Amino acid sequence: MSPFASWSGGFGAIFLSLVVLIAVLAPWLSPYDPLVNNFDAAGQLRRLAPPSAAHLLGTTYYGLDVLSQLIHGTRIVLIVGITCAVLIALIGTNIGLIAGYYGGRVDTVLMRATDLAFGVPFIPFAVVLVALLGPSLWNTIIAISFLMWRSTARVIRSQVLSLRERGFVKAARIAGASDMRILYVHIFPNVLPMALLYVSFDIAWAVLAEASISFLGFGDPHQTSWGQMLYLAYVSGSIRQAWWWTVPPGAALSLFVIAVFLVGREYERLANPRLR
Repeated sequence: MSPFASWSGGFGAIFLSLVVLIAVLAPWLSPYDPLVNNFDAAGQLRRLAPPSAAHLLGTTYYGLDVLSQLIHGTRIVLIVGITCAVLIALIGTNIGLIAGYYGGRVDTVLMRATDLAFGVPFIPFAVVLVALLGPSLWNTIIAISFLMWRSTARVIRSQVLSLRERGFVKAARIAGASDMRILYVHIFPNVLPMALLYVSFDIAWAVLAEASISFLGFGDPHQTSWGQMLYLAYVSGSIRQAWWWTVPPGAALSLFVIAVFLVGREYERLANPRLR
């Protein structure tokens, strides 16, 4: 099944492809350096200049070109989204596999750890962790990945509890296959579609989490992200008057998350035939 099977999935796939293309071509597409102040002919800082031929989306309070920042922000979105989703999938899938297959005390310990992760408020925890480690892109990724594996682990475990009683698993055990071989050769391929489905949704949640952390002022000061653009607009007192500074990153963030969920919805139909 292709994401183009419906108009919504097609829209999501086209928008995500456009974001990837912009991220790859960012150095050539952006008209200015996103971190360099711009001045007019008289040497005055172009502070809060509205959209014009020179700056299609205007400038910020600090004289930075909004369009260039928006374009370079796509790179942060993809780095955070993909990296966090992969880390979350690795942690959550392995915990779910081990807990569901071994059961007993192993399952109890791992599921209580999962319950503990569910009980921790995500944004306050991420903010505290980033504040302790220092505001950087990779520390933000670590903070996001540290807790968001919990839903994946629960879902994969529930699938493994059913799969471990199937005939092909019992046959592999009788044939002398090791536990690791049974887990990763016989069971893992059967839970892979569900794991990939959660990868798509985790991309959206990770991007929203990074934007939230950046908007609270704990983002990487050396990187340009959409959340940081909104944060700087807020702290400079320009969030209400300079619409060209706040609307583009807010709209881009919303459209990206919607596109990811639309594509993920189409692949959910593939992973769960009852939804077709």
